[in-house]
Amino acid sequence: MRFSHFVLRRWLYSVLVLFGLSILIFIIARMLPGNPARLALGPFALQEQVEHLQHLMGMDKPLPLQYWTYITGIFRGDFGLSFQTRRNVALDIAHYLPATVELVLIAIVWVLVLGVPLGVLAARYKDSWPDNLVRVMAFIGVAVPPFVVGLVLQLIFSYLLGILPTTGRLSLTTPAPPLRTGLLLLDSLIEGDFSALGDALKHIILPSFAIAMTGIGQIARLTRASMSDVANQDYIEASRGFGIPNRVIAFKYMLKPASIPPLTILGLTFASELSNAFLVETVFAWPGIAKYGIRAILRKDFNAVMGVVLIIGLAFVIVNLIVDILAGYVDPRIRIKHEEGE
Repeated sequence: MRFSHFVLRRWLYSVLVLFGLSILIFIIARMLPGNPARLALGPFALQEQVEHLQHLMGMDKPLPLQYWTYITGIFRGDFGLSFQTRRNVALDIAHYLPATVELVLIAIVWVLVLGVPLGVLAARYKDSWPDNLVRVMAFIGVAVPPFVVGLVLQLIFSYLLGILPTTGRLSLTTPAPPLRTGLLLLDSLIEGDFSALGDALKHIILPSFAIAMTGIGQIARLTRASMSDVANQDYIEASRGFGIPNRVIAFKYMLKPASIPPLTILGLTFASELSNAFLVETVFAWPGIAKYGIRAILRKDFNAVMGVVLIIGLAFVIVNLIVDILAGYVDPRIRIKHEEGE
């Protein structure tokens, strides 16, 4: 089987996963207690008004027909009407999603920039104080909930030191650049607005780092374990015998093969960053899709809930597919295995 066939098969599996996810979340959303039409109209709305809204939303139809109407609408870009914003959920997602994507991408940068070097450092000085320090830091990062990390960061850097902002994406005194992509950092660069760029960077540091703490700990621990396994290989011992410096051995000959396990869980790390964003965005008043999803859950806005879950599921599937492809190119054994059909 060629590697391209493997990629195609993964795409087909991804479609089935999303289809199953849509059925599951559709059923769960409609099994939750409470009447969403009543919640949307308020406690003083007449029963006739509630029934009329239920009819407009198709909630009086059988569940299979409701699901068919919903899933066919998605292919037309129609995610249904949101009860809380009174507009199409697709428009809400397009409005809120870029903020979360920007936050999670910066968190992934934190994970790669800090997690991998810390794991290499721990493996290079195994069982010494740098290794013990990294392991303690990794344990704290994995054990402490991200929203608690966010509150601690706010206390230290915002209230005590006063060097970083607490909430939002921009200061009230900073004009926002014209929205082209919805990513403030990128839009600021496109417009050459370095004042907005600097302000946006200050606002994103704390929430992105709070989200990234768990991933940093996981990647650091896994990189350390992988580097320790590779360190016992014969070609590494031979490299030391030829007098190659340990720094060169660690970063040139050990890091690439040791990067396969961390790379394979990078998709899971991305998914965990998205889930961590749900509470962190609330702590930092970050106007992203996670905060929008929480409001939708509290108000039983099931069209919005389904839209958020499907978009997050789609992101998770795409990232895992990209990770599978990258792993195949980084490790030729994976590519050769699928090309030979083993």
